[in-house]
Formats: sequence, structure tokens, C-alpha cells
Amino acid sequence: MYNLLIAFAAGLVVTVAVRLAGLPLLAGVVPGVLVFIGVYVLLARRIAQRLQALVATAQKELQTISSPRDRDAKVAKAVKTLEQGLQYERWQVMVAPQVHGQIGILHYMMKDYAAAEPHLAQASGRDPMANAMRAALHYQRKAYGPMTDAFERAVKAGKKEGIVWAVYAWCLQQSKEREKAIAVLGRAVAANPSDEKLKAGLSALQNDKRMKMKAWEPMWWQFNLEAPPQDFGGGRRVQFQRR
Repeated sequence: MYNLLIAFAAGLVVTVAVRLAGLPLLAGVVPGVLVFIGVYVLLARRIAQRLQALVATAQKELQTISSPRDRDAKVAKAVKTLEQGLQYERWQVMVAPQVHGQIGILHYMMKDYAAAEPHLAQASGRDPMANAMRAALHYQRKAYGPMTDAFERAVKAGKKEGIVWAVYAWCLQQSKEREKAIAVLGRAVAANPSDEKLKAGLSALQNDKRMKMKAWEPMWWQFNLEAPPQDFGGGRRVQFQRR
């Protein structure tokens, strides 16, 4: 928000300066708007760079996990690093939802669902993975109404994210909603006509077979809905979406 106010003030100063120079007000509006846009973009980019630096630091911390014994400490340190991004909430719009989404994803992957839930609830509606994981959390609780709502937000935000569509369909299949799962994958294929994995999943369901998620490994294991062949260690590469 501060960035917006600063940019507006800069644009206003230019507009007023042009007017005080004796030129018509309209003559100052155009340069004022250009200055507003330019200043805002520069300030927003500065915040984005600082956030990316925090994400990179958190990712490096996760990559150093060498055993289950030190995982909790490494994850806690990575979360603390990401939380530093919340200091920019008043400076740039949508920063807090992005940060909460990444923290929620990290907690969810580590199966700390109690810690993940409040962060996922505050995640941006434009974050497909955070919304999909919140939906998966509802699925595990058999709260199918909220599950569907969350998955719909996820696929709306990530129409090109095949994994999101696939997890949605898988959860419906497991909930004995095969026809709904087929409908979801039909929408997925329509949005991603070249995605052969989605087509294969749709074909399996249409032929009364179980939808298998092997094609989406290793990302599939991050949803903790099936046990992987071995403990899924490490961390997903968390990444802020640019605004």
C-alpha cells in the first residue's frame, strides 16, 4: 500500500508542477500518470526482489536436510525466513497472501497440517498449489463441499497446471464420484489439449479403470494422499508469483 501511495504522490507532484508552470492541467496529467506507473513498477520490483531473496534462502535451507532428525529444525528455520516477507505487507499489495501460501505449502508437505491450515486459508486465490493443498486437507477430513470449493479456486488459478486438475479428479474418484471426476478431467483436457497425461487419466476413468498418479510423480507425493515408495524428503521449490 505504501508503494501505491508513494507512486501516487510522485505522479501528483509532477501534475501540479506542470500546472504551476502555467500549462493546462491536462498537460500535466499524462506525465503525472507515466511517473505514477513508473515509480510504482520500480518500487514493486524492489519488493519482489527482496521476497525472491528470502525464498532463495529458505530453499537453500530445505536443500540441506540430510535426515529426519534435522528436518524439523531446518523447516522451522525456512519458515522463519519466509515470515520475514510479511514485513512488506504494508508496502505492497498481495504480499501477505503470497507469503502465507508458501508457508502453508511447506507445512503441509511436512505433514504439519495444524500449522499449515491457517496459512493456506490466508493464501492468495491466485495460488493454485496452496488452494489445491487446502482442498486435499478437506478431502482427508471428508469435507467434500469445502474440498470442491477449494479445488475450483485452484483450477481457476492454475488452468495450465496439470497436477492440480489430476489431484482434483483423483480425490473425486476416491470419494466415489467417478462421473464428477470424468467431468473435471474433461475440462482439464479442454484447457490443456496437448497434455497427454491428463488425456490418459480421462481415458482410464472413462473405461471404468482407476486413475493412477504415477505420471505426476514426484509432485504427487507432496499432497500426502498416498504413501510414496520411500520417505519423500527434501522440499518443494517455493516460489512467489510475480504481481
